[in-house]
Amino acid sequence: MLSNKKALLMKKLINPSTVNGIIQAPSSKSFAQRAVAIASLAPGKSEIFYPGKSDDVIAAIQVCRTLGVNIQQMQDKLIINGGINVPNKPLNCGESGLGIRMFSAIAATLDKPVTLTGSGTLTQRPMTIIEQAVKAMGAECKTNNGYLPITVTGPIKGGVAKVDGSLSSQVITGMLLASPKAQSELIIEANNLQSKPYIDLTIEIMKTFGVEVENNSYKTFKVKNEMDYQPAKIIVEGDWSGAAFMLVAGAIAGKVRVDNLLANSRQADKVIIDALNLAGAKVFQEDNYVEIEPGNLKGFKFDATQCPDLFPPLVALATYCQGATRIKGVSRLQAKESDRAATLQQEFAKMDVKINIEGEEMVIHGNRPKGATVQSHGDHRIAMACAIATLPAKGNVEITGAEAANKSYPTFFEDLEKLTQYSENF
Repeated sequence: MLSNKKALLMKKLINPSTVNGIIQAPSSKSFAQRAVAIASLAPGKSEIFYPGKSDDVIAAIQVCRTLGVNIQQMQDKLIINGGINVPNKPLNCGESGLGIRMFSAIAATLDKPVTLTGSGTLTQRPMTIIEQAVKAMGAECKTNNGYLPITVTGPIKGGVAKVDGSLSSQVITGMLLASPKAQSELIIEANNLQSKPYIDLTIEIMKTFGVEVENNSYKTFKVKNEMDYQPAKIIVEGDWSGAAFMLVAGAIAGKVRVDNLLANSRQADKVIIDALNLAGAKVFQEDNYVEIEPGNLKGFKFDATQCPDLFPPLVALATYCQGATRIKGVSRLQAKESDRAATLQQEFAKMDVKINIEGEEMVIHGNRPKGATVQSHGDHRIAMACAIATLPAKGNVEITGAEAANKSYPTFFEDLEKLTQYSENF
């Protein structure tokens, strides 16, 4: 079903196929990155089970090692002896937006200048919100005209820190993680906070490591500075964000069961189940897995403001829904690995799928895609969305930059291969 073409150009050729089978959800990079960062702040030995091997998690591990943390990598486990120190070189966060936002705040707990940098698409993403957040905590922060590199100088002093939460909750995650290290009690005032489930995830993992956060209706957050992280053992959940693509594959091209998906997860993207039900797919959910197969798919309305990472798989789903689908939350797509609204429009247009932007809504007009050559734009979710949309398509689709999937789901194409059976009947 899948084949490499001109491997040096990192292309994947996807053939129309059916899907049938069972796969394991990849480890959640959002969960694992938070766990690695917190364990690195906790003095003593912590163990993190099933952290996964995504590029973002690997980058987080390397950042913590640069901060002087002893991390042993075993087959399915990390052993972390926590305690950070002023590094002797810049912290390289790779292409991780969460990483740069977490570690800027964490580095600001140190009393010497620390420089943070990154690579790829991260170098094109604005860093002004990080500068504002670090300064709000009483530390110093300088950017390169609003972009990388960032240099922070702590310590963070505490008090009341006001921050804009409308663009990303990740800066608030960073502030929360750093808050036990403040010189005095830190109160975070968040204006118009978005992606609230990710804050819930942060607070839940902090609690596992012994620090409790007082959450006042997502408007203010308080952590007492006399609290400190304690070593812990923690199991990384399966990733609803990555699994969403495979669930959509089942809805449009066959029958799929995805294991290791917790029904009670704090992850924002578990609401993919709601969207699949609205579209008319047949969904069966248990405590730790989801099974899905096609139904009479029709256009639907869905608010993805709190879960913007679902836009790409939802577009792949909507492509095969009769009529128009409307997804709300377009303004949340600009500060991602690409401008996802524009990128989805551009790449799906190549496959003969029309997408309009009407204010905060993306309107997808259902139409079975045709063969094309598309680009990921260095965006992991665009690469995966194009691959899934190809399954019942009229022809082959070649994806340039398919390696972008490694950022969050390094076994994506292998798992898709397991599920596919080549068919000429489409």
